[in-house]
Amino acid sequence: MYEPVLFLNLQEGRPATIDEYRQSGGYQSLEKVVRRELSRQDLIRMVTDSGLRGRGGAAFPTGRKWSFIQDHYPYPRYVVANTDEMEPGTFKDHKLVNVDPHLVIEGIILAGYAVGASKAFFFIRPSYELDAELMERESEVARQAGFLGKNILGSDFSLELVVHRSAGRYICGEATATVQAIMGNRAHPQKTLHMAEHGLWGQPTLVNNAETLACVPPIVRRGPRWFKGLARTETGAGTRLYCVSGKVNRPGCYELPSGTPLREIIEEAAGGLLPGSELKAVIPGGASTSFLPPKFLDVAMDTDSLKAIGHRLGTGAVIVFDQNSCIVAATLNITEYFARESCGFCTPCREGLPYIRDLLWRIENGEGREEFIPLIREMAAFMDQAYCGFAPGAAQPVKGMLAYFEDEIREHLRRKKCPFKEKYHPHRELWYPAE
Repeated sequence: MYEPVLFLNLQEGRPATIDEYRQSGGYQSLEKVVRRELSRQDLIRMVTDSGLRGRGGAAFPTGRKWSFIQDHYPYPRYVVANTDEMEPGTFKDHKLVNVDPHLVIEGIILAGYAVGASKAFFFIRPSYELDAELMERESEVARQAGFLGKNILGSDFSLELVVHRSAGRYICGEATATVQAIMGNRAHPQKTLHMAEHGLWGQPTLVNNAETLACVPPIVRRGPRWFKGLARTETGAGTRLYCVSGKVNRPGCYELPSGTPLREIIEEAAGGLLPGSELKAVIPGGASTSFLPPKFLDVAMDTDSLKAIGHRLGTGAVIVFDQNSCIVAATLNITEYFARESCGFCTPCREGLPYIRDLLWRIENGEGREEFIPLIREMAAFMDQAYCGFAPGAAQPVKGMLAYFEDEIREHLRRKKCPFKEKYHPHRELWYPAE
């Protein structure tokens, strides 16, 4: 048994209204801070003590990130709620916004209060247009209720919230690239800039994932110790939204305690594998994480537990493959996506990903040679030399294929064709299942 936090107000077929949100304790946290019951430092300390880490994939401690914007830094300051969500297999922010938009809105406002921001941007991918319209509508509802805009709830704190449609590229979700995209610049990362000092228009800027921000109101309302105690592991905190897709009976997005074992997510929340399917591999955290063989099924799905076995949690988006799935074809599919989405700024990413894609295509289509295996391994290692984290992430499924499914690659070489072609061929619907 567990206590829902993010999906507390889950309704059938519609988002929760502001009245339903308030009945569950919504906006009480905001009322507490604007009445000066909590200072900016108190709020940051609560988030730090809760153990909350970023839910967008990097897992950086949230309170620590907030603390980087210090009192003596200049104004104006900005907050960005990143809901670009271009990671294949990931649709948790989409689900969250459609379950409880005011939970996200209150989280944004609290982050704005903590860092002294006067304007916030809800950054969202263009294919989520209905979500963007929902957030615009509910932001106006919050404004009319006095929770947004000038002098919130009669206080001296003001915050404007703007919904900003992304250009629709994966790289736009990288925090510094997000900032560049909002300013209308080319969206490639700016690793020499520290956004706590030089973000949007050269001013202090905080960027957090929408799920991360949605965790803040419950933390303030019920306390950091309560939030940390929700996790199944000592190193985890709170609940998480786990997306599950692929060869399972109930693909979907599930809120479970942080650190829930991978086996439970697949077999209980997602209803197990489809009839006749046997588990072959799992991607645990979206397409920029490694394939895992069944021996890792009992790993706890939190950041430190995955790190302990040499892997990443990423966004917590679980993609399940059965015995008829071709791992080479799946890796080719993922690599094609990342090669297309590269911003092209640095050589390892711009040149290396198409090179890996070409070698995988030849193996999958009967033109592979033995020397391709060390070439792919060498090129995947070169991805770690890229400018930002995009290419190292894109290389993770390639490295997982080499580490755990090299025999399958060699079977392609031996037969001079894909041994699974007649049984299965990956479709893009695998990564974006219908809800």
